[in-house]
Amino acid sequence: MSIEIANESGVGVDEASIVSAARYALDQMEVSPLAELSVLLVTLDVMEDLHERWMDLPGPTDVMAFPMDELDSTRRPDAAEASPALLGDIVLCPAFARDQAKTAGHSLMDELHLLTVHGVLHLLGYDHAEPAEEREMFSLQNRILADFRAARLDAARREAQRSADDRLLGAAGLDGGANQETP
Repeated sequence: MSIEIANESGVGVDEASIVSAARYALDQMEVSPLAELSVLLVTLDVMEDLHERWMDLPGPTDVMAFPMDELDSTRRPDAAEASPALLGDIVLCPAFARDQAKTAGHSLMDELHLLTVHGVLHLLGYDHAEPAEEREMFSLQNRILADFRAARLDAARREAQRSADDRLLGAAGLDGGANQETP
């Protein structure tokens, strides 16, 4: 799965973490590993322009999704193998998201993860215009985010344990040969 990210927002964020959230959401939604996605982080002014131009709504917003291919086009029925598809673009505005994060009582990165998953779901055809659609989309979004956070915590715990094990093995002289003489 190819996920390109470009940060033109002027706000320093962990771009790899945003890509991880997008990849996790796409994996959970069983999107073809050949799919392509673009994530763009923009300034308030750029987001305001996009919001007004494409949604006919005033002011900036937090996230916009611009789908490219239909989901069904990721694989033609008569194709021998899955073909790549450009899912589309997710546009995030970290400056806007920062205020939302403060209001919600969590970090900017937590908010950007939420908005990334939200954008992925929009690209996959989910919407929240009607109450039933909103319940479905937000329930799925919350489940994916909770699972993503749990997976990140588990990976951090495993990495911490690996580091502790390496230090212990090194102290005991069992660090895989680093203390052995070379011929």
